Amino acid sequence: MPKKKSKVNQQTKTKKKKRFAKTSVQPSWTRGSGKAVSQHRAYRWLCDQNDRCVPYLEDDFTENINWRIFRIMAEFVEGFEFLSQLEREVTFFGSARLSSQNKYYKLARELAGLCAKEKFTVITGGGGGIMEAANRGAFDKGGESIGLNISLPEGQRKNKYVKKGKGFHYFFTRKVMLSASAQAYVFFPGGFGTLDELFEMVTLIQTGKMSSDVPVILVGKAFWEPLLEWIWSELRDHLETIDKGDETILQLCDSAQEAMAIIRKTSERVL
Repeated sequence: MPKKKSKVNQQTKTKKKKRFAKTSVQPSWTRGSGKAVSQHRAYRWLCDQNDRCVPYLEDDFTENINWRIFRIMAEFVEGFEFLSQLEREVTFFGSARLSSQNKYYKLARELAGLCAKEKFTVITGGGGGIMEAANRGAFDKGGESIGLNISLPEGQRKNKYVKKGKGFHYFFTRKVMLSASAQAYVFFPGGFGTLDELFEMVTLIQTGKMSSDVPVILVGKAFWEPLLEWIWSELRDHLETIDKGDETILQLCDSAQEAMAIIRKTSERVL
């Protein structure tokens, strides 16, 4: 006959397990640590086998590195699955701060409209400014208008011209998706975010991690020419930190028609 478990053994095993108290009130057995606890965060307590309890402050699972890895993996899996349904993608980059009256907004809208007419899928970061302009141009012409949005502390709204969208928590996973399958990158004037995306694309092409057949198109000579002149004079000619020939990665133009002529020659990329 099987032996009965004694009550003493059961109590000993129970004590060895960590227990959770479903209360936001500080337990009496915390033995007067003297430390003030923020009640709105300490919604449960962790207790060890010696009945010493401490507040469990981790009210967001993303603060835990193990769960954060799973979230990153999920964003990659869902992102690639989303992109696999699209064809002939062209990604637009540029400032989220430019108004609809800005000349670059109008230019991005015009170019996206031309892309839509020729059955290209327009992809943006899904926000305002240049992103809205590109989505709007594609939307107006009945084309595919895609937005890959990002969650920011101050909030980034998804513009109303996005037909299909996908949200991301991490900038780096979103950036991979913006670049993953596009057969052309179009950069309009922007700030640090736009420049970060630009130089990452250029680096991937320069190092052979991405095909050099994918054009990096800079729209707006007045904005981009001073930067390009500095790159060629300082990086290429003076310091020689880049090779001669690297300048061919970047293609500068000043109109929607010029940019469209470059896009038209590209071929579709496969994930």
